[in-house]
Amino acid sequence: MSHKIQTLSGYIHEYQKSVLEPEAFWSRIAESFHWRKSWDKTLEWDFEGPDVKWFVNGKLNITENIFERYLYTKGDTPAIIWEPNDPNETNRIVTYRELYEMTNQFCNALQSQGVGKGDRVIIYMPMVPEAAVAMLACARIGAIHSVVFAGFSSSSLADRINDCEAKMVLTSDGNFRGAKQIDVKAVVDEALEKCSCVEKVIVLNRTGQEVTMEEGRDIWWHHAIEGQPKEFKAVEVDSEDMLFILYTSGSTGKPKGVVHTTGGYMVYAQYSFENVFQYTQGDVYWCTADIGWITGHSYIVYGPLLSGATTLMFEGVPTFPHAGRFWEICDKYEVNQFYTAPTAIRALQAHGLEPVEPYSLQSLKVIGSVGEPINEEAWHWYHDHIGKGNCPLVDTWWQTETGGIMVSALAGITPNKPAHASLPLPGIQPIIVDADGKELTGNNVEGNLCIKFPWPSILRTTYGDHEKCKNVYFSTYKGMYFTGDGAKRDHDGYLRILGRVDDVINVSGHRMGTAEVENAINEHPKVIESAVVGYPHDVKGQGIYAYVICDMSGRTEESLKDEIKDTVRKIIGPIAKPDVVQIVPGLPKTRSGKIMRRILRKVASKDLSNLGDTSTLLNPEVVDDIIKGAGL
Repeated sequence: MSHKIQTLSGYIHEYQKSVLEPEAFWSRIAESFHWRKSWDKTLEWDFEGPDVKWFVNGKLNITENIFERYLYTKGDTPAIIWEPNDPNETNRIVTYRELYEMTNQFCNALQSQGVGKGDRVIIYMPMVPEAAVAMLACARIGAIHSVVFAGFSSSSLADRINDCEAKMVLTSDGNFRGAKQIDVKAVVDEALEKCSCVEKVIVLNRTGQEVTMEEGRDIWWHHAIEGQPKEFKAVEVDSEDMLFILYTSGSTGKPKGVVHTTGGYMVYAQYSFENVFQYTQGDVYWCTADIGWITGHSYIVYGPLLSGATTLMFEGVPTFPHAGRFWEICDKYEVNQFYTAPTAIRALQAHGLEPVEPYSLQSLKVIGSVGEPINEEAWHWYHDHIGKGNCPLVDTWWQTETGGIMVSALAGITPNKPAHASLPLPGIQPIIVDADGKELTGNNVEGNLCIKFPWPSILRTTYGDHEKCKNVYFSTYKGMYFTGDGAKRDHDGYLRILGRVDDVINVSGHRMGTAEVENAINEHPKVIESAVVGYPHDVKGQGIYAYVICDMSGRTEESLKDEIKDTVRKIIGPIAKPDVVQIVPGLPKTRSGKIMRRILRKVASKDLSNLGDTSTLLNPEVVDDIIKGAGL
């Protein structure tokens, strides 16, 4: 049974019900899933603990809600369409029945290698169907998966293995990424020199390159599944049993293992997927993320498959072998919903319209944005040239910790407004508070974004360190989940996310979102991308430091800097004019495309002590260029 909202009045009605009687609202939605035993109580919660339980004592297996639920009606329907890195390699289309058999076979392989309920399994793999199989097989046997993006360094991988005391690592010989071939197994071998908990490593043959296989520990994937039956009865788990741990880097200290449990995550992943993207059976949906991130978990694997959808998985990068690759794939598979990050949009925007022109993109019904607030210029480019002006653009706000999309337009239902995440999904109760935690009611207010009531896919803890979970998310404002983001509610009641609160600059007592200043800078026709941070200023308390990537043709550096400052002055006002503009060749980014502002703040403050580990960045070399350009 679908719980898809069809109209704006339908949304308003559902939202009101979800706030007035949240338990009854979520109970009704959860009833459409397959449970081995129904729950005794819909919700128990206390944000002081914090302690949140949904569908208490309910018993289930999430994969039965993908396979057993759809096998007879959708056995021959494509579950996963896989497009390889190299367009000349053959693609793969995996039906629901094939995915079911592959998952069962791998369940048997995992069990025969000693993995059982509650064991932690690290997945460090390329974007291939087997990565989804690995996740689903863990879930089916009751093991806890922790996917690590297969671009992280060996020390980052070792930290995560040790933190969750993983028993097994699932990996590949190598990965193809654009024109590069990456030695993945070698990274795992290096990481395992620092880990004593891993007993077995299963290695998928992806690139065919030579690797070292340690006897007694390492086994090829094809050998592990050889002769294994394609039948496997899913293991029963409790609604609050852990489904996965996903590590998220804090601005300080070691990564936090965000824990999501089974029942609530399942219900929210499907509900949010169907409603935000307005998925209709038969559509082809494509999210360009990697499964190493929460976006890949919720909106490549679990959300779509729980909805019986066809989900496209892409191994490559947006610009290989040419800058039209995304649009070529959209046309090739007649993609209906397309979900990507502002970073990718801006990178493609820099190539101009020539790479877009050969493609019709007529199949697109919905386009979406995820990962950071999308600036207005990129929003318009994406909306006008990719969505052809007639696709709703869902600008989704959510976090690893929230498990699913929290604030977003519902495609074609909520009126679009550039660079605004818009309205909360049913069941989500966001509030804006001032620095003292006092709720700012009404419209035209700006402050810190909190959520005052639990939703089914809220994080339950940080693995092995509940105190950290409490301190980071539940201590700043009593009785509330603090998102760490600033937000503005405009005159229509639409939410605009201003970015991390530590990315909000206080200039002479005026609060300014870095995203707002960046939007203004990016309006300059010669600007490709920018990042703005605050730095200590003798007079203003904080000054504004802008790092800008530019097209320098026909300009001197000084004239361009002046023009950029003038653009900001014109768009926001003199108070927002950057004190320093540094033109840079690139910005330091994490593998998921987030700008590492911590490093930029350090350089702006002329403090090069404790820059932290830059090796996990996508482009570590750019840090030295920025330091040199700042004259340090």
